[in-house]
This record gives sequence, structure tokens and C-alpha cells, in this order.
Amino acid sequence: MTHQSDHRAYFFKIDTTIKKIRNALQKQLTEAGFDLTVDQWVLIDHIFRKQGISQNELAEMTFKDPPTVTRIIDLLEKKGLVERGPAAGDRRKFNLFLTKNGEAIYNQAFPIVADIRRKGWGSLSDSDYQHFVRIMDSIYQNFT
Repeated sequence: MTHQSDHRAYFFKIDTTIKKIRNALQKQLTEAGFDLTVDQWVLIDHIFRKQGISQNELAEMTFKDPPTVTRIIDLLEKKGLVERGPAAGDRRKFNLFLTKNGEAIYNQAFPIVADIRRKGWGSLSDSDYQHFVRIMDSIYQNFT
């Protein structure tokens, strides 16, 4: 027996929408002169919101595998945007912090990110947002 969702390519719609948003954000960051990828921005954003986050926690929060997070953090560290600090009680682990330059880049780039978010949302209402979040959460939970 088939279900109505069998013929609806909702995953394709979600995926193409995400790609469109990522491409728009990357274009705006590049045009504004930022030497940042969207993936680098995502990590900077999470570190800004939770200074001292561990690399493992950052990987979990961003749904990226730990080696990918390590590679991106290495690049951000070379750019002088992120620094690693020793984790309390475990010399093998590091916590992540934005440098002063990293915080400045965050503050300069955030308005671009906010503009992209506003553009994407357009004239949709708060009620639309609540429905959207409920639907996305439901789909997410179906795979948990």
C-alpha cells in the first residue's frame, strides 16, 4: 500500500531550498569581502553563542563529523578567528573561543546573515514560521 508522501519529493524540496540559501549567503559573504565559507560561518556562529564549547559538542550541534570540524577549526585558527584553550580536567581536549578578530568578523558578518534570513522569509507571517518549525520538527523526529 502506498502513502501520499511516497510520491512527494519533500526531501528534494528541502535540500534544494537549503542549497539556494547557502549559495545566496556564500555569494553575499564573498561580495562583502569576507574570507569565510558558509560552513566556517556556522562554526563561528556557534562558538560566538557558546564561548568555550568543545570540538565534540560543536560537531554534535552542527551535525558535522569531528574530523570535518577539526579541519574547519584549523583553518579558522590559521586565520586568527578562533583559538583553542585547554579543557578543565582533561589535557587531551580543547575548548574553542573566538579571538577579538573573530568576534569582530562575527559582528560584521552577522547583518549579512540576518538579511539573507529576512529575504528567505519574505512576507511569511509568525504563524507561518510556527507551522514551518512544527512540520520540520515532526519530520526530524520521525528519523530520531
